[in-house]
Amino acid sequence: MLNIVLFGPPGAGKGTQSERLIERYGLVHLSTGDIFRANIKGETELGLMAKSFMDQGKLVPDEVTINMLHSEVLKHDNPKGFIFDGFPRTNAQALALDVLLDGLNAPISLMLALEVEESELKVRLLKRAESSGRADDADPAIIENRIRVYNNETAPVKAFYQAQNKFKSIDGIGTIDEITERLFAAIEA
Repeated sequence: MLNIVLFGPPGAGKGTQSERLIERYGLVHLSTGDIFRANIKGETELGLMAKSFMDQGKLVPDEVTINMLHSEVLKHDNPKGFIFDGFPRTNAQALALDVLLDGLNAPISLMLALEVEESELKVRLLKRAESSGRADDADPAIIENRIRVYNNETAPVKAFYQAQNKFKSIDGIGTIDEITERLFAAIEA
């Protein structure tokens, strides 16, 4: 089973690249952002709780995130693997994910980290706001906070996977196709 953590700051291209990895390797895409939005739209208890944090540009608490993700993983019978997009965001979540997947005898294979400069992230997020209508991408103050939260709280998760020799840094600048080829090469190495 191929289980990948696709990692990077907001606007790095995780959603776009996830689609290509799913197509090539037959993986199940688990995006915490998509899971949150589905729960918010469905007005579930966990969704409303997540929304209150997301609206402020803050991370959703680990317990809420892990509960949502656990139920999503269990919905799939005999998958070829999962691509985790936007999760884990903290070392506690990385440990919880390891426990969950070890219980299924399907550990994380590798973490692919899309590396993109902050100025480029801001441009990409504002463009995405125009096409997607996502309010969290349209407000420069929220964008700034999301990047700051990523740098302070999420980026340290790299060390968790580096310690397991599962971390691979991927240059996230270039055409979509160029970045995709870098990801394929890292997986197939």
